[in-house]
Amino acid sequence: MGIVAGLDSSSAFTRIVVCDADTGAVLRQGYAPHPVEARATEIDPQVWLLSLGEAAAGGLLEGVQAIGVSAQQHGLLTLDAQGNLVRPALLGNDKRAQAAAADLIDALGGRQAWAEAVGSVPQAAQPVAKLRWMARSEPESAQRVASVMQPHDWLVWQLLGRPAHRTTDRGGASGTGFWSAGTGSYRPDLVELALGHHCALPEVLGPADAAGTTPEGLLISAGTGETMAAAFGLGVGVGDAVVSLGASGSVMAVHHEALADPSGMITSFADATGMHLPVVHTLNAVRALRGTAELLGMEDLDELSALAMKSTPGSSGLVMLPYLEGERTPQLPHTAGTLSGLRRESMKPEHLARAAFEGMLCSLADAMDVLRGRGVEVRRVFLLGGAAELPAVQTAAPAIFGAQVVVPQPADYAALGAARQAAWALGVSQGTLSPAAPPAWQGAAAQVFEPGEELAVGQAVRQQYGATRDQIHPGAFNPTF
Repeated sequence: MGIVAGLDSSSAFTRIVVCDADTGAVLRQGYAPHPVEARATEIDPQVWLLSLGEAAAGGLLEGVQAIGVSAQQHGLLTLDAQGNLVRPALLGNDKRAQAAAADLIDALGGRQAWAEAVGSVPQAAQPVAKLRWMARSEPESAQRVASVMQPHDWLVWQLLGRPAHRTTDRGGASGTGFWSAGTGSYRPDLVELALGHHCALPEVLGPADAAGTTPEGLLISAGTGETMAAAFGLGVGVGDAVVSLGASGSVMAVHHEALADPSGMITSFADATGMHLPVVHTLNAVRALRGTAELLGMEDLDELSALAMKSTPGSSGLVMLPYLEGERTPQLPHTAGTLSGLRRESMKPEHLARAAFEGMLCSLADAMDVLRGRGVEVRRVFLLGGAAELPAVQTAAPAIFGAQVVVPQPADYAALGAARQAAWALGVSQGTLSPAAPPAWQGAAAQVFEPGEELAVGQAVRQQYGATRDQIHPGAFNPTF
């Protein structure tokens, strides 16, 4: 069918993969870091274009017929009536809108009202909260806002030559706080509630739609956010969950419908295929491992993992609740971590090391239970992040999660997902693919781990963890089963 490219503009770099449109085989790659200032809380988005140009240098895109764009989520670009930026782009890591988010929750009548309206409760990162912050903190700038975009929308618009018609996709729109994945439609009244007046919103394209074609004939697909692109690049489907092990953690799964969660623990994203990606976040994951390693005077997590492997499941009764930065799941924003079960026989370095790994995984299993409690099926878990390579994680995760665990080979799955989307749009335009079925690319190379005979042991570890959690924080975690 041809050659396609996927572009991932993250918070720190731009990566481009050029792939065979039929198989997904990577033919060549490009990379360029963003300037250091691009990692602040706001930035001139022109730096993204400069990084894109550097990553595509040397004829990287020669012969490419279509390109897809993935970009960092929750950024906000505000444009005036002439299409010029009103102010620098606000990025997802900007926490200035926390008070604005709380203000919006109250203005609509509470968390349940928001969950029912758009499938999520406002957070500081979301564009809807950023608009409220602008209206309160920069009223003159807010009054000039005629239209809004997110990073991937803006990049697609730039590649197409800044046409009058602007577009986005379901995945990106579902993170704004003013588009409902459940109804598939905008809530302009929520934009007006936040900003104080109406403004234009980009058209939401279908998963296989094209945003347009450049004058040179390069087809540009709809684009999407990094989370949705990575899920598409991994090839996850119904029955799959993706657990991300960063300093904080997240669990997302493919589901057939949007989930409204008044508690705010579930954020109901749409995916890049027409399905849904409910996500549950934790504030603590690998930071609990790093804190434990520092406490034990260790240089790295490999050493911590090796020490943990000298202990046994259950860590000799030692239980760590890894709520070091407070916690979002369960909602304990002002709590601290806890180490319980201290006895003479459990006070050994190897038991503390293993308790850190088990605490992190049990906390993520709690997050997974929030999804399972709402009818989300989880048969297979994709484990992402550098910590997924650690033997202590790979040994304990299948039994604690109660599912097969897949550790994919490291790759830029967001860029691959963007390329797969481009291949889909190209195939539909050529009449070789259906809008209902994406190209069947080969799945990620991966290690696979089964719970096997250790399943009962893993459930015992979870019971020990759950009993400690409920004793110290009674009623904090009650998923609906």
